[in-house]
Amino acid sequence: MADMTWRKAILRALNDLGGEAHYADIAQEIIDRGYRSKDSIGATPANTVAANISMHLTEQLLKVSPGRYRLLDEKPSTTSLAGDADQPVAQPPSVAPGEGAADDDMGLINAFGMFWRREEVHWQGKATRLRGVQQDGATPTDFAGQAGVYILYDGNRVVYVGRVTATRLGHRLAEHTRDRLSARWDRFSWFGVRPVEENGTLGAVPAAGISVDTLIATMEALLIEGIEPPQNRRQGDGFNAVEFIQAADPDIEERRRSELIGHLLSRGGR
Repeated sequence: MADMTWRKAILRALNDLGGEAHYADIAQEIIDRGYRSKDSIGATPANTVAANISMHLTEQLLKVSPGRYRLLDEKPSTTSLAGDADQPVAQPPSVAPGEGAADDDMGLINAFGMFWRREEVHWQGKATRLRGVQQDGATPTDFAGQAGVYILYDGNRVVYVGRVTATRLGHRLAEHTRDRLSARWDRFSWFGVRPVEENGTLGAVPAAGISVDTLIATMEALLIEGIEPPQNRRQGDGFNAVEFIQAADPDIEERRRSELIGHLLSRGGR
């Protein structure tokens, strides 16, 4: 089946979801239903959906809460945009337009990963890869070159907090598999300043210059996200970054397949 335009795919997916959904869920529905081919999804499909809604679908959709949209027509026509081609869309924002801080200030953090498993990474020092996806089926991004802060956990207990000012998050975490902390952690979270481009690469470190209000809001948000205090019922106001889900390193997956095949063969020979 040929790819739908993003706009038609958004309307069709929203209709499939009952007429109201968050833009990230709309993006996942587009992927799951195959309305866009895997090659045309890119690394930031949720961002692309948010940008298309903001720029091209304001007359068809009603924003009912941050990131959540409803079809204005209870029985929308899913063919009304059939002849439309995808229109150029500005680099998708990390959140739906208007959901960020004042003046669309994204703050310091542009992407993050929560409670990634140490065992899902093939630790190779400077060659370590930290693979993550925005949505299941999206193009993976390697965050080894990210800069920012990170947290190491033993289970759910925080054991260490660190920072990476150079673009070498993967290398720094690999060092912790060999230093005094090596036996003390099994999960990690990271919060990066480099945004993810639509093609899956990391953008540049943002230029210096940020307001005190944004700095304080970001500090609060990092503490809330990283520590998860039970009395905080929402994210910090300055936390508008996109979460990326961990994807196992291909070398780890290949090793597991080989081990499984070896186990099955050994059982068959008995």
